[in-house]
Amino acid sequence: MPAGAWVEPSAAGPRTVAAGDLLDRLARRPVVLLGERHDSAAHHRWQLATLRALQERSPGLSLGLEMVPRRLQPVLDRWVAGALEERAFLDALDWPAIWGYDVDLYLPILRFARDRRVPLLALNVERRLVRRVRAEGFAAVPVSEREGVGRPAPASAAYRAQLHRLWRHHPFVPSSGQGLPGPEDPSFGRFVESQLLWDRAMAEAIAEQRRRRPGAPVVALIGNGHLAGGHGVPQQLRALGLAEAAWLLPWDDNLDCAALQPALATAVFGVLTPPPAGLRLGVYLETHGGRVEIRQVAPGSLAERSGLRVGDGITAIDGQPVSSARQVIERVAAHPVGRPLGLRIKRGGRSLELQLALPLAPGP
Repeated sequence: MPAGAWVEPSAAGPRTVAAGDLLDRLARRPVVLLGERHDSAAHHRWQLATLRALQERSPGLSLGLEMVPRRLQPVLDRWVAGALEERAFLDALDWPAIWGYDVDLYLPILRFARDRRVPLLALNVERRLVRRVRAEGFAAVPVSEREGVGRPAPASAAYRAQLHRLWRHHPFVPSSGQGLPGPEDPSFGRFVESQLLWDRAMAEAIAEQRRRRPGAPVVALIGNGHLAGGHGVPQQLRALGLAEAAWLLPWDDNLDCAALQPALATAVFGVLTPPPAGLRLGVYLETHGGRVEIRQVAPGSLAERSGLRVGDGITAIDGQPVSSARQVIERVAAHPVGRPLGLRIKRGGRSLELQLALPLAPGP
């Protein structure tokens, strides 16, 4: 689809719509969810432009953030009130610990919220709670330790299939001589419960904001995987009585338009994807306390072909230590074409040295 165009997926095929008409309709929705790939500057620029347009039509809207756990709501309130300078605000959030993706990608949106006095809403729970549910299961966590999150609506068959494809790339997936386990494996069931907890927490925070401010829409920034197909957060919102929520996805111009199925999104926006400046591994990275961790591995990427896994920590590139996602990206992009890429990773307490065979020209 062309960059800069809005398209509504439908049973009759994708339909291009005028931006003004679509945004007028969206501004009347109680909830509008804006998807993102967390490390994409183009996606965050689209989010800001869409947020601006919606805020002009609905000045009283709130902005929810997947990136921020609920305990930090007072920090967001102080930022919007102008009581914190930018450095103090980021230090109080401890952004690298709570999120890990480059804060520079999000700062224009956070500054917009402060300048326009748009209330910010912390949507998430602590990562340790998500990890605990993944390890023990939702029922094993006492109600008093669930951060107030209620029991999620069950995952649809389509969402379970989507999550199973993601789960197979995680390092905690048990393996056997017969290959990777199927969807009936108990560890996969716990993984689904951990994702549903995440979805439910965000949906409940949005629903609570709607109860506090019933006439004001809530716009939220949430990863594509929690929105695509109407699964994840939209499903949990429906279970909470917010069936009128809209979810919008950025659509890179190099993606196949055949995937624009009717239930994919309320609407998608064509985003121009700049050509890569150099080699890319095909991973999404997070930085936590000087540790660079692989969060996702793109199917068919150099990383997948080289055996990299979710949860691997990247500690050095070509023998040079790295302590941030930005360092990894810059050093990989600058690596000479045709020479093997030296990678030191930490996996399960072990340090591994890898030599990645590279294509003759920079890959996507």
